[in-house]
Amino acid sequence: MTASSIKAFIDRLASVPTGPDCNNFFDHTVPGNAQRRRNLELYLREMQDRPPKVLLLGEAPGYRGMRITGIPFTNRSMLEGPANEFGLFGPGKGYVLPADFEGIAAEPTATVMWQVLAELEFLPLLWSACPWHTHVPGRPLSNRTPRASEAALGTPFWQALIEAFSIETVVAVGNVAHRSLQRNGLDVPKIRHPAHGGRSGFKRGLQELLAHSR
Repeated sequence: MTASSIKAFIDRLASVPTGPDCNNFFDHTVPGNAQRRRNLELYLREMQDRPPKVLLLGEAPGYRGMRITGIPFTNRSMLEGPANEFGLFGPGKGYVLPADFEGIAAEPTATVMWQVLAELEFLPLLWSACPWHTHVPGRPLSNRTPRASEAALGTPFWQALIEAFSIETVVAVGNVAHRSLQRNGLDVPKIRHPAHGGRSGFKRGLQELLAHSR
């Protein structure tokens, strides 16, 4: 992915019209979203320098996670703190928290995700089947399982990342991602989502996959 192709990818992501209960937090018409687009651009550029061979495809951004940061499976703490074990994020690289994060606690699922990846010394590319925030109608500070139609809108984006990063293995993190991948003819392994007490199952699933691939 060149710098221009990353920008084009994010511009396409930002231009998708979503419904009233699906927030496209990259949308060009909202000024604060420019920082989210920039954060995602920085993440994809950092990942290019550490070319991943595996894509972990999750469900959809949470209101306390990617909805705030613009980066899959991250939260405010990761952008406020030092670089992580893989040297990602951290100060001085241009990552910025948009102003509307105030008062919203950090998403625990993102913390669990990166803790497990560090424990396994394994850095995949992270993305979501539906890369926009799906919420309960009238309650923007809530999370809702994406509909099949919303996941379908997101399909061209994970397909583009697979191609751009020459991904060799795709892993579904949870049922929504698994169904989305299956609908598009990909028979891939599925592991437990780390949310809602899924840490041990998520880690065990990744360990088994890594054991088979090494």
